Amino acid sequence: MNDSKIFDLPKLRNRVQVFRDRASAGKVLARMLEAYRHSNATVMGIPAGGIAVAVEIAKELHLSLDVTVVSKITLPWNTEAGYGAIAFDGTVMLNEDLLTRLNLSKQEIQFGIQKTEEKVFGRVRMFRGNQPLPDFEQPVILVDDGLASGFTLRVGIKAMRKADAKNIILAIPTGHLESVQRIAEEVEVIYCPNLREGMSFAVADAYELWSDLDERQVMNILQEFRDLN
Repeated sequence: MNDSKIFDLPKLRNRVQVFRDRASAGKVLARMLEAYRHSNATVMGIPAGGIAVAVEIAKELHLSLDVTVVSKITLPWNTEAGYGAIAFDGTVMLNEDLLTRLNLSKQEIQFGIQKTEEKVFGRVRMFRGNQPLPDFEQPVILVDDGLASGFTLRVGIKAMRKADAKNIILAIPTGHLESVQRIAEEVEVIYCPNLREGMSFAVADAYELWSDLDERQVMNILQEFRDLN
């Protein structure tokens, strides 16, 4: 890679099914992040799928684990597609280019924002309780299970910057090259072992075993880690 901010594994470029599951992807990332072992960095996983990757990094490198709740604002007729995203502190980002083509009314957009805010704040209470945010003066390793467009990640990064995060290390098992290059401008460094190019990109294609995680599974992962620490 020419971009000095982006670290990948050349042997995994443009390949699919390179990880057995999210846990194995987390172990690959942990090896790439060896310099942070026993450091004051905090691993911040994005629920749901990012938590299963983040917990392996935290365990392998003996780091603290926390949660960065973000969620896309989904279309009324398609809950897989979104026109914006909301972060844990209420930061909202709208995809204005997409909105100009969607013909959504102001009321529909506002309803989508309100519904997503309720989801985000509910997850913050569920996953974090009353614990304070980590010290964002120290390095933060932000983790998700993959990067397609990067819109939800960007709102999480924006919220962290508002909370005075100075050093954001983005760790993602797989990502579309163009999206990774765009988001590199917003963080200090990116570790992405499986970079892929092309018109078609799905995060799930990087994994042999893939399924969505629900809130109960995320809570179980977090509780197990807390019990061990």
